[in-house]
Amino acid sequence: MSEELWDRVLDAQEATSSASQPDFPRTMAGVRGPLTMKEDVNSNVLPEKDFADLWKEEDKVDLAKQSLLNKLIHRSLVRNRNQVEVLQRDPTSPLYSVKTFEELRLKPELLRGVYDMGFNRPSRIQENALPMMLAQPPQNLIAQSQSGTGKTAAFSLAMLSHVNPDNKWTQCLCISPTYELALQIGQVVEQMGKFCPEVKLAYAIRGNRMERGKKIQEHIVIGTPGTLLDWCSKYKIIDAKKITMFVLDEADVMIATQGHRDQSIRIHRQLSQDCQMLLFSATFEESVLRFAEHVVPDPNVIKLRREEETLETIKQFYVLCREKEDKFAALCNLYGSLTIAQAMIFCHTRKMAAWLCAHLIHEGHQVALLSGEMTVEERAAVIERFRSGKEKVLVTTNVCSRGIDVEQVSLVVNFDLPVDMDGNADNETYLHRIGRTGRFGRRGFAVNMVDSKYSMDIINQIETHFNRRITKLDTSNLEEMEKLMS
Repeated sequence: MSEELWDRVLDAQEATSSASQPDFPRTMAGVRGPLTMKEDVNSNVLPEKDFADLWKEEDKVDLAKQSLLNKLIHRSLVRNRNQVEVLQRDPTSPLYSVKTFEELRLKPELLRGVYDMGFNRPSRIQENALPMMLAQPPQNLIAQSQSGTGKTAAFSLAMLSHVNPDNKWTQCLCISPTYELALQIGQVVEQMGKFCPEVKLAYAIRGNRMERGKKIQEHIVIGTPGTLLDWCSKYKIIDAKKITMFVLDEADVMIATQGHRDQSIRIHRQLSQDCQMLLFSATFEESVLRFAEHVVPDPNVIKLRREEETLETIKQFYVLCREKEDKFAALCNLYGSLTIAQAMIFCHTRKMAAWLCAHLIHEGHQVALLSGEMTVEERAAVIERFRSGKEKVLVTTNVCSRGIDVEQVSLVVNFDLPVDMDGNADNETYLHRIGRTGRFGRRGFAVNMVDSKYSMDIINQIETHFNRRITKLDTSNLEEMEKLMS
């Protein structure tokens, strides 16, 4: 891919097949690959080292940047039908949930702040989490919730409710993995607490220097792990023993990142045993969840039910192709045969995304391109244009696989299937990708381009993992397509 083509794609963005079973090639330059080799997603036979290098070309998902992006583009609650599973620390105690904020018996000025932000009723995660967070005696909580479902507002409300303004010391600590995310959380706290002027907030972030040994009086402190650790240990301006609520936001990012994890643990060790612990995250790997349960004693756990993660409203298909040109032809057949409101197309590398974007623009499609070299603000601007309908097609790498909710998306295409560094199916990424369609109970379609025996094996792995059948689709047969996708 030349720089000239890449520049043309970006300039355009700024300004505005055979369906039979293919004989998948197993050679490259006429040489049969040995058993120690792997085929890539375009059926090239590569040594395992080269395969790993190819994987490195993909835009990796920076979870902290992705979370900031989600916060920038989610200005209101996302309507979400996913059910949550609640695991109580004491299974014999009654399980409480709320349907209105009034049931929480909040202070009038705090309730006013909630409504002023546009929250008319609790989201699904808030219904279950808020009664636990506000319970007396305090209860620890580990909670999983998808982006845009109000988790930040939930723990912000808990912190504001928890504070006793008469006590002139820090009572709530909230750790976030980055400076930008800490500011985003602080904005929510400030907005929600705008009618509670006696509650004070401080930011433990880079550049905010404090006088050593002089205890601060702000009730809520939000910051990054390193700065918060300095404030508690080095400068001793926070008395950790007086902290009564400890919030770890983006827990999967924090726990999975070595430096942040260690710093968070060092802060945690300074807290009193009766300090309430709240861990929130959009996703939880099983290993991370086990670690979190080890760190947080006797927690209640709220997580998405596994069977709810793949939406029933999404129909999944695969299309057999030989090479990228066949994939593009199949994609054009889809567009020529179906009424598609908006579509998201995922590619493995920036190079492939640029190639596809250029060809779609040449065919007259309104296309936006999203990839990892863009800043968070640039990505947010592209997504806002897509959400507003200025572009009908969004071509992207994995930077857009999580948390982007566009109601009009009716088609997701895996132009390249998601694979991990070992060459196996990346099931979590697949789930996040196809989850961009079928939102809010609407019908959606996910189409996977299969160009080799290797990529067919990836499809089989995905089917096995999710216990869902992915149906073969012949894009050259209009009648069959209309029948299968009706």
